Amino acid sequence: QVQLVESGGGLVQAGGSLRLSCAASGIISSIDAMGWYRQAPGKQRELVATITRGGTTNYADSAKGRFTISRDNAENTVALQMNSLKPGDTAVYYCNAGVVRRLIGTIEVWGQGTLVTVSS
Repeated sequence: QVQLVESGGGLVQAGGSLRLSCAASGIISSIDAMGWYRQAPGKQRELVATITRGGTTNYADSAKGRFTISRDNAENTVALQMNSLKPGDTAVYYCNAGVVRRLIGTIEVWGQGTLVTVSS
């Protein structure tokens, strides 16, 4: 059983910064890609950024130049540094990971989410 736990959400003013963290725990052989997604009220969940085990990153257009995703393979963690936050960034942010489990294969795991609210 694998769990992802996010932390770091909160209330910030427009233009401010916030750093989200996500830690994976449980029966893990390794973790392939990890990512951050977000969901605003009344909207579908959308990709924010992803990062492969080797460090290749991918960002949504709205995040490019403002957000930075990083990971620590030894700690099984992924972080999202968010700068120049805008009210449109307000959403619940979810951590995602492709977890490799021996004799099972890769499974997709989601965290419970952490709320980010950006005021104007």
